[in-house]
Amino acid sequence: MLKVAKVSIFPALLALSFVPINAAMAKDYIKDERPQQRGYSLGVVTEGGKIVWLAGQTASVDDSGNSIASDFEAQARQVFKLLGRTLEKAGGKLSDMVQMTVFITDVRYGTRLTEIRKEVFGDNFPGSALITITALADPNAKLEIQGYAVVGGK
Repeated sequence: MLKVAKVSIFPALLALSFVPINAAMAKDYIKDERPQQRGYSLGVVTEGGKIVWLAGQTASVDDSGNSIASDFEAQARQVFKLLGRTLEKAGGKLSDMVQMTVFITDVRYGTRLTEIRKEVFGDNFPGSALITITALADPNAKLEIQGYAVVGGK
């Protein structure tokens, strides 16, 4: 059975011409049992806000400059940090993501990614695609995440 969870965000002052000033940004998560278990939503419906198109992010070093080339979990956590920082620059936060495409270099990373994504997003997940590939542009990268967010402002 499909469920829809509605999350309202505080009224926002938005600079986009097609969004009225003080428009509320709302997100409806279209959920089902299997997607919730795997850490994604079937869809996310938004109203209001501005769209942020997030470039793909990889990470082979942590914030201290230490190599994390052999550690999938550390790379995944660092990529989510990087995406969160980009969204902060746009006035948002990681929970504003509504869609992500994740590329992994080993299908066995999928389950661990699901666990990390549940930690990061709680139970309101972006829509998502998980694609296994042979390699990324950075040979040390084990995953890359790109996505879209809808930021409602502060």
